[in-house]
Amino acid sequence: NKNFQIAIQESLYQFICPNSKSVCLENQTIVTEFYFSDFPQFEKDSLLSFIPLLFIYVFIIVGNFVIVLAVRLDTRLHNPMYSFISIFSFLEIWYTTVTIPKMLSNLISKEKTISFVGCLLQMYFFHSLGVTEGLVLTMIAIDRYVAICNPLRYAIIMTPQLCIQLSTGSCIVGFLMLLPEIVWISTLPFCGPNQIHQLFCDFEPVLRLVCTDTSMMLVEDVIHAISILSSVCIIMFSYVRIIIVILRIPSGESRQKAFSTCAAHVAIFFLFFGSVTLMYLRFSATFPPLLDKAIALLFAVLAPLFNPVIYSLRNKDMKDAIKKVLCSQKMFNFFGSQ
Repeated sequence: NKNFQIAIQESLYQFICPNSKSVCLENQTIVTEFYFSDFPQFEKDSLLSFIPLLFIYVFIIVGNFVIVLAVRLDTRLHNPMYSFISIFSFLEIWYTTVTIPKMLSNLISKEKTISFVGCLLQMYFFHSLGVTEGLVLTMIAIDRYVAICNPLRYAIIMTPQLCIQLSTGSCIVGFLMLLPEIVWISTLPFCGPNQIHQLFCDFEPVLRLVCTDTSMMLVEDVIHAISILSSVCIIMFSYVRIIIVILRIPSGESRQKAFSTCAAHVAIFFLFFGSVTLMYLRFSATFPPLLDKAIALLFAVLAPLFNPVIYSLRNKDMKDAIKKVLCSQKMFNFFGSQ
């Protein structure tokens, strides 16, 4: 309801500048929805983009769901590493669902708009899920570090209780970390242009539309940079130590299996954090609009597309489990019991 949204924004503006409400509202249009200006025009080239994107989205959902199902149904995969992988795959399903369905809708609809509240919610869930995924990838790296570098104490350290605590803590931190920033953005006055020059709602293109000073955003950028770089440093340290230990393994077969398992994790790590770094650790640097959208497409669509492929093809145990589950009666029994 636009009238309800306007009432909310007027209340927020009055809170921001109680003694000069006219400055905020006079001769300015209160923005109640945003327009995505970078999608193909309706019934021209939109279907050429719609069909591949729909195929990619379905593949991401099915691929990650199969991984979650395989880990749950195959007892050989009931260990911390595969539990973290299944959690990551589950998060990927929702991570892509936050943005891709709206992209698909914009490709085939005449009104390529999103409400003010809808835009805030999209930013919140997209980034909260992304932060949680980054933390889960860090947990996977730590798990592999303990398993390979300290195998005799692995069962004592990586207990089921600790895995649950780490997974729960990752979700809590991920969803609480972005909340203050979203609340702050919701209080800003949007009273000018409403065209978002990006494929979905994101901090930088949305904040360009604010008609007030947003220099405080630099503090948030520093916080994000510290959190991202902390995860990157922990993961890089873990895998450097892992590689050193693997190279000392005398058995060629054991060394190859360890490398194969870690190679999948490293590939996901570079895909995820590489695209995130390009997009969010550039501060005042600006990219050409086309490159900006290509990077956004990389971390929002292409990286999730390759995740199930990498985990199913590079990991022999996972590949065998998926084949076994898909070709057995267990899957049908699983759905029948729901």
